[in-house]
Amino acid sequence: MEFTQDDFDRLLLAEHSRKTCEQNYAKDPLDANNLTKWGEALLELSAFQIPAESKAMIEDALSKLEEALVIDPTKHYTLWCLGNANTSCAFLVSDINDAKPYFDKAVLYFQKALELDPENGLYLQSLKVALKGPGLHTEIRKQGFGQSQGGSSASSKEQVSKKKENNDFKYYDLMGWCILAAGIVTWVAIAKSHVPPSLPS
Repeated sequence: MEFTQDDFDRLLLAEHSRKTCEQNYAKDPLDANNLTKWGEALLELSAFQIPAESKAMIEDALSKLEEALVIDPTKHYTLWCLGNANTSCAFLVSDINDAKPYFDKAVLYFQKALELDPENGLYLQSLKVALKGPGLHTEIRKQGFGQSQGGSSASSKEQVSKKKENNDFKYYDLMGWCILAAGIVTWVAIAKSHVPPSLPS
């Protein structure tokens, strides 16, 4: 994935948000909104990491979001963020058997968020995507890693190595786009939540 000026701006904004939330947490560790923002910032930052670091950052986001949910279990937006974090984790795991529990958790979180805010189309769409997640995961693996490659000559091994390298890049590129999509969805949700109320007629 090419690094653009917009990506750089997103990175700076997310890092600033992360630091601010960390400072606010030191003052008030029971602020569920702050913990949710902190988790969001970590999710955004995870899009700019290599896969191993990205997964660690998403798991850190999960812990912040779960902590926020303990403080306020009715925060549907936090539930939605938890669903996104679990979906992101699932796509970073190579084995579908290891990814499936993340997809299952994502579905549960999206369902709970939708129960608390039934009119939210974003939550409904996220739930639909999470339900298709295992199938998408399997398809990604087939596209990137499913080719059977044989041969024993040095030339054949070199071709296999190059194909695997290309497939790895395609996979990581796709994961970057998945995480970017989750970030955009989060940004849209934040923008919608800051829309001024309409004036009464």
